[in-house]
Amino acid sequence: MRTIAEINEKISRKRAVVLTVEELKTRVAEVGVAKVAKEVDVITAGTFEPMESSGAILNLGHTDPPIKIRRCWLDGVPAYSGFGAVDLYLGASCAVEANDGEEVRERGGGHVIEDLIAGKPIHVRAQGQVTDCYPRATFETTITRDTINQFYLFNPRNLYQNFIVGVNGGDRPLFTYLGPLHPRLSNAVYSNPGAISPLLNDPDLELVGIGTRIFLGGGIGYVAWEGTQHFPLQKRLPNRTPIGPAATLALIGDAKQMDTRWVRGCYFKNYGPSLMLGVGVPLPVLSEEVVARCAVSDKELVAPIVDFSIPRRVRPTFGLVSYAQLKSGRIAIEGKTVRTAPVVSLFLSRQVAQELKQWIEAGTFSLTEPVAPITMERSFLPQDRWTEF
Repeated sequence: MRTIAEINEKISRKRAVVLTVEELKTRVAEVGVAKVAKEVDVITAGTFEPMESSGAILNLGHTDPPIKIRRCWLDGVPAYSGFGAVDLYLGASCAVEANDGEEVRERGGGHVIEDLIAGKPIHVRAQGQVTDCYPRATFETTITRDTINQFYLFNPRNLYQNFIVGVNGGDRPLFTYLGPLHPRLSNAVYSNPGAISPLLNDPDLELVGIGTRIFLGGGIGYVAWEGTQHFPLQKRLPNRTPIGPAATLALIGDAKQMDTRWVRGCYFKNYGPSLMLGVGVPLPVLSEEVVARCAVSDKELVAPIVDFSIPRRVRPTFGLVSYAQLKSGRIAIEGKTVRTAPVVSLFLSRQVAQELKQWIEAGTFSLTEPVAPITMERSFLPQDRWTEF
C-alpha cells in the first residue's frame, strides 16, 4: 500500500497524515478500516508507566591521577562499576544505601536519573582498585549532565505488551510493585494503558523491530533488542492480543536529550524506588491490516486478575477482565464489587502519543526500517531449582 521510504518523503515535506491511536480508533468507527488506511500514513501510540527495569550508562571521564572505580555512589545510590575504569551503570530501582543506620528508601536510581536530566548537581563518591596505570584510591566530586561524557538510558525491559491486575485476597495489606493492595479484595491495580498501549496495537511485532526509532523520555530512542522476560508465546485471543504479560523490548536513548516531564523517579511504599517513563512508538500504515489491528478496543483486550496474597511465583488468578471494565473503575470478583485504579498515567500516555504526532507532522521525526525482527518464538524459563546450603 505504501512503504516507509514513501512515508518519510511525505514527512520531510510536512505532508504526512498522522493520527494518535485513539484518534485512529474513532476514525475507523466513523468511516471503516479501508478508508482510514488510504487516508493515514502514521499512527502514534504512547505510554507513561513505571518501568523499573531501566537504568543509565554514565562515563565520568578520567581523573588525574587516574582511578579504576570499583565501588561508587551517586547521591548515595550505588552504581555498578564492573566495566571500564570510569564507566558506570545506575539502576532505576536501586535504593539509597543505609546512612547512619537509617535507610532512606524513598530515593533511588530513578530520582538520580531524573535530577541529572534536569541539570541538577549529583554528588559522586568512588573507591578505586589501585594499579600501576590507575594509582588513585578514592575520588569525590560533583557532576552534572554537562560535565560528563556519555549519559544514556539503556533499559533491559520496557513496554510490556500486556500485564496483570493485582489484588489481595489475604487479611493484611500488601505493598507491591503495583502499589498497596488492600486486604480482602478491597482494590485492584493495573499498569497497562490498554487500547492505547503501543504493543497491543502491533500484537505480532510486525512493525516494531530492532532499530525502530521511538520517543523515549522526551528524546529520540531506539529499540535495541528484545526485552528481558520477553514471552511472545503467551496465550492470545483471536485478535492476536495476549491474555497476560507477553512481549517486551530493550530500549536505548541519549538522556542528555530527555525531559523530566517524561522521566520521573518514583517510590512505591515499602517496596522501593522505580522510574516513570514516557515511551511513544510510531506505527507506519503499510497495509489495511495495520489499521485493523490498531482498531482494537478496550472491551476486546483482557488481563489476568492475580492474587498477591499467595507468596509463590505462580499465583492463583480470578480469571480475566477486560480493560473496558478496568477503566470503568469497578470490576466484579466472585460476586464482590472491587474498585480499580491504574499506576499508568492514562492522561500522560495520551500526551506522549500527541507529542510524537506533532514531531512527525513538523518533519523533525522520521521513521526507520527495523534492521532485524524481534523474535516471536521465545519461551519463558522459570528458575525452579532449589539448592540448600
